[in-house]
Amino acid sequence: MEDCCRTCMPCLSRLWNWVWPEFHYPNITRPAEIRTVSGDISVPAPKKKPTQLYAALFDFEARSEEELTVKEGDKLSVIEKRGDYVLAKKLTGTLESGLLPANYVALVQDEFAKYKWYYGNINRQKAEQLLLAPQNKNGSFLVRISESHSDEYTISGRNEGQVYHYRIRRSVIGAYFVSEKISFATLDELIRYYQTNSKGLGCPLEQPCVQQRELFDMEPWERPREEFKLQRKLGEGHFGEVWEATWSSKNQKVAIKMLKQEDTKQDEFIKEVHALKNLHHPKLIKLLAMCSRGEPVYIVTELMSKGSLKSYLATPEGQILTSAHLIYMASQVAEGMAYLEDRHIVHRDLAARNILVGEDLICKVADFGLARIIKDSVYTASRSTKIPVRWTAPEAALYQRFSVKSDVWSFGVLLYEMMSRGKMPYDGKSNKEVLEILASGYRLPSPPKCPPNIYRIMLECWNPEPSKRPSFHALHSQLDNIYSRLYFKTIEV
Repeated sequence: MEDCCRTCMPCLSRLWNWVWPEFHYPNITRPAEIRTVSGDISVPAPKKKPTQLYAALFDFEARSEEELTVKEGDKLSVIEKRGDYVLAKKLTGTLESGLLPANYVALVQDEFAKYKWYYGNINRQKAEQLLLAPQNKNGSFLVRISESHSDEYTISGRNEGQVYHYRIRRSVIGAYFVSEKISFATLDELIRYYQTNSKGLGCPLEQPCVQQRELFDMEPWERPREEFKLQRKLGEGHFGEVWEATWSSKNQKVAIKMLKQEDTKQDEFIKEVHALKNLHHPKLIKLLAMCSRGEPVYIVTELMSKGSLKSYLATPEGQILTSAHLIYMASQVAEGMAYLEDRHIVHRDLAARNILVGEDLICKVADFGLARIIKDSVYTASRSTKIPVRWTAPEAALYQRFSVKSDVWSFGVLLYEMMSRGKMPYDGKSNKEVLEILASGYRLPSPPKCPPNIYRIMLECWNPEPSKRPSFHALHSQLDNIYSRLYFKTIEV
């Protein structure tokens, strides 16, 4: 907006679209981080994140100065996509950059769980307890997720009867390092280097930590159920009821999920707990405690004050959210799903009802009751599995072939729910009719006032060919870019 027209009615009208309409809804509090003195919308500045690690799938010989020569297996960071090509930078050697065919590179998935030294989300105290156990000797070590930085890791090693901890940091291009003098494209490469160069670390890394792992070890999450006082029912799902409760020993509000005995076997419920125990990301719901002795079994998680996204969108506050707010929220969901994507976890029930909303429009992915950790790229469910057809990709609904790409389809439907402010997908049609119209090529129409670039993302998610759907990392990047442009636009205004 030019200075000369700051007071003209057309400009004021355009500006009004960015103002939180609290004059109409005086009882609705604007989230703290999007309130400004002028009243204009202002979302938080975008964060700069490490570049994801990619690898070359094939040899490629540069045909011009703009292209990059790579060998199969070369580690790369992808800077941006340019049509059928990507601008990439080598992470080793001369650190050259240039263009490559997009189908010549692939994201390197996080597969740390396959390593015996990887212990996931355990804290410093638990690591020391394990390493100092009698079955472990000097040189025993493990790698765990950093308690203070969820995208970084810590090496804990035993030497001369004591445990030492070394933080593994990430560079801006995604490389791993303990010392800035030397970095590695993968975590495995870093560990193998220090196993043969122990002087560089100051602690020998000879053998992975050994422990007796019980199948359903609930420590240190197990708590007496008497510590929790149920207060009000928040909802009910396939696996059971969800209640708001008070954790008396901590004077803390929590959410409790109970096992519905008549519908679910307890071992299925326990699988959900173990999925939660081993996941650690700010955009995933956090496990706080467990009551597994006696019935009903309790899963205790953090309480999100505004409840599910589905119910929140139906409130007066949810109905007046602008596209900028919704894109901000969708970007958070994509970030959480990208974390699951890296760990080969398929959610299988991604929808507004399973996204929880807290203060300041913080969103977290919840309900891992249908999640499965899979070794292959596709998980085939049993024929008896209950499937939410309106959110499920055709190949999953018809042939029970679930994958990260079927979750991407569901994310497109979730975007539709958000941009339509909670409208039911395919409203008025039966599940059978939904499958029939999808097979004919029909797709949900763009919701009113939905930005065209967001609807294009939905259509990309609904590509009939799973391999042509974007990754969650790509979705997060796209939404962040759109979000950034809106952010700087509001700053200029």
